Amino acid sequence: QVQLVESGGGLVQPGGSLRLSCAASGGIFRRPDMGWYRQAPGKQRELVAAITSGDITNYADSVKGRFTISSDNAKNSVYLQMNSLKPEDTAVYYCNMHRSVGVISLYDYWGQGTQVTVSS
Repeated sequence: QVQLVESGGGLVQPGGSLRLSCAASGGIFRRPDMGWYRQAPGKQRELVAAITSGDITNYADSVKGRFTISSDNAKNSVYLQMNSLKPEDTAVYYCNMHRSVGVISLYDYWGQGTQVTVSS
């Protein structure tokens, strides 16, 4: 079965950095769009950063200039470099890989999430 596994989360002090990784296995992925989402307690899940198969990136306003998304399509992997972390970045971060043709979804896979806690 297809499995997405996140790693790199943990506890970090404000101003610190973390690098999240997500690797997919168990299937063949052609031209996936990849992204990172996060969900804090009491809040809706939100898009943090996304990268298309054509390397077009999109960031939430709250993380622009601090986070960088990158991917390695050959390895079915996506990464999120997080710098200058703030307490409000605390959330469970989820990896996503999907491909759609128009309104038709070919696949849409999610990881189980990794906890990021920013606290002194």
